Amino acid sequence: MNEPETPSLDDDICVHIFSVSTTMVGVCLTVIGIIRVIITLRQDDLVIDDLVAVNLMLYLISAFCSYWSLRAHRTLRGRPMMRLADTVFLIALVFTAINAGVITWAMTST
Repeated sequence: MNEPETPSLDDDICVHIFSVSTTMVGVCLTVIGIIRVIITLRQDDLVIDDLVAVNLMLYLISAFCSYWSLRAHRTLRGRPMMRLADTVFLIALVFTAINAGVITWAMTST
């Protein structure tokens, strides 16, 4: 009886990066919408919506790279895409934390 091949840890991580990155794209879109409502109500201009849009693009790049890595499974192109997806995802995660701080500061400073 043949045992089904279990995915490698790298494949597993790439799947998680893909699913979390795509979820975070939606979260960033929601945050941008909420911030735009607050900016309109306060009649103030904040840079945070632009920062969250950059964050959205980082998650989108991470999602594309992880998807490409999954599609190029076990080829020479899969490894660099996986590393790029991992790196961009971690940068986006740090940027999310920075954005959370900026949002908190911007909302409490007025």
